[in-house]
Amino acid sequence: MNRFNVTTLGQFITERQNEIPGAKGEFSRLLRDIGIAAKTISREVNRAGLAEILGEAGSENIQGEDQKKLDVIGNNLFIDCLTRGGETCAIASEENDDFIILNSPVSAQAKYVVAIDPLDGSSNIDVNVSIGTIFSIYERVSPVGTAPIKEDFFQPGNKMLAAGYVIYGTSTMLVYSTGNGVNGFTLDPGIGEFCLSHPNMKIPALGKTYSYNEGNILSAPEGVKAYINWCQQVDKPTNRPYSARYIGSMVADFHRNLLKGGIFIYPATTKSPNGKLRLLYECNPMAFIVEQAGGIASTGTQRVLDIVPNDLHQRVPVYMGSKQMVEQLLDLLK
Repeated sequence: MNRFNVTTLGQFITERQNEIPGAKGEFSRLLRDIGIAAKTISREVNRAGLAEILGEAGSENIQGEDQKKLDVIGNNLFIDCLTRGGETCAIASEENDDFIILNSPVSAQAKYVVAIDPLDGSSNIDVNVSIGTIFSIYERVSPVGTAPIKEDFFQPGNKMLAAGYVIYGTSTMLVYSTGNGVNGFTLDPGIGEFCLSHPNMKIPALGKTYSYNEGNILSAPEGVKAYINWCQQVDKPTNRPYSARYIGSMVADFHRNLLKGGIFIYPATTKSPNGKLRLLYECNPMAFIVEQAGGIASTGTQRVLDIVPNDLHQRVPVYMGSKQMVEQLLDLLK
């Protein structure tokens, strides 16, 4: 990236806004609002240890998971930023039991809803491991000007207008797609802007790493056991054994695999027979991105993006990543 000839996120969004049929300036403004919220969260994450915002918040979310202080801060930041922006009528968040209707003078006329995981991997916050934000945008199905309804969110992922994630690591990076490829932007703290750094991202068809919590291997499906065993065998022609790379933060694991090639595995287990990751604001957005980058995302029995949600916090098993690797695992699951 030439530092003297950069394309900012705002410029890129404006140039590409015609990718969304019927979209006007409000869609571009919504994406920029998300970028602004991400920059604010990046600032809070980077100074967390100094500002006494590490640790537990003393509450649980709808999943029964302990909320970190930064979970609450991140959730409130996104709600506030999207409310002020006025281009969103409702938000479904991992941190809230039900969807939230945004109350601003213009939100009632907004035609978009946003599903979001404000801080994915938050259990890693206190140990300074990369965490992230995951988001997706849909056009509401309820009439503009009326109260939003759950059905606005109960759309299959193939109806998504845009999806993306932000990874807060050694640098902060925003990756998103509107259905016409995947592009990545790195935050330049000197100018306070996300700048295009990874245009037209493509996931390699074959990688050398698998991301899976092998502590759950005994309760995994037989096909997963067979695949992991195959990955660990020595075979020079196929560059095996593959390397296990599991961070425990979906955004971080996914981001590495997107850049380097690999497979992310989170199957159903005895403890979580329906899977553990949430369809609406984790699996669907990441599936949208990986498909746009040339990869595959499946539950083991069907394409993730074809599932019609029936609950805001619905969970599903997921296998996503490099095309050849996912296809091989799916064959073993049959």
